[in-house]
Amino acid sequence: MTFIPAYQPPTPIPQQAHWFVFQDKKLLVCVSENSAEIPLVSPSETEWGASLRYPHYLGTLDGQPCYVGEVGSAAVAPEGMEFRGLRSLFGLLPEVWFALSGTAIQVLTWDQDHKFCGRCAHRMNLKTEERAKLCPECGLTSYPRISPAIIVAIVRDGEILLARAPRFPEHMYSVIAGFVEIGESLEECVHREVKEEVGVDVTDVHYFGSQPWPFPHSIMIGFTAKYAGGDIVCQEDEIADAQWFTPHNLPYIPGKISIARKLIDWFLQQQS
Repeated sequence: MTFIPAYQPPTPIPQQAHWFVFQDKKLLVCVSENSAEIPLVSPSETEWGASLRYPHYLGTLDGQPCYVGEVGSAAVAPEGMEFRGLRSLFGLLPEVWFALSGTAIQVLTWDQDHKFCGRCAHRMNLKTEERAKLCPECGLTSYPRISPAIIVAIVRDGEILLARAPRFPEHMYSVIAGFVEIGESLEECVHREVKEEVGVDVTDVHYFGSQPWPFPHSIMIGFTAKYAGGDIVCQEDEIADAQWFTPHNLPYIPGKISIARKLIDWFLQQQS
């Protein structure tokens, strides 16, 4: 499936489109036992169409127009649909739809959070030639926020270092991750975050891949690294536990749609 981003909606407005409709950060989906779908609807024919807020055109997926919008807390999901938290749709939505859902919620949140200019407090206007807002008073341009974060698989002698954050689901462990700070390179962030969170040093840091991550508006930049020394000392407010694991004693790990899982799968492939 091919997604082509765009900012200007087609004319005339299509009768039906895929609508990513959110209510209090929950996405409207058609849910069956083992899958979920983004509804293909015409808002004018729905009970929530008249109350739709912050509508934005996203582009086309395999030629089908895609939009995002928000409804109020009193809106009721149509029959056969329900509002679900985006994380709960992990593995239910196909990967391309989950990624596009992440794009949709970030566009929506950006619009909500940038109603007024951060410099002079005037109401912002949407630009038509790009995804941005322009202040008509002082000329400040505001783009959707993207927060870069590193995520790294650390290995030594057939083992991988996995950690458990207090916010994780019960028994889940994953690779180390953290946000990039101002004035810091990605590689410097890898060294700092690993040292801060688990107390060890790393070497041979290599780029692995990246993944947009809408919790809330990140881009995850993946790396691999080798253990260089030090004992595990967990940062108390960030890490509940961290251990070295072999391929044969892995704990509960993230689902396959995440780059965290792709890094762990890379480790397993290296060992096989």
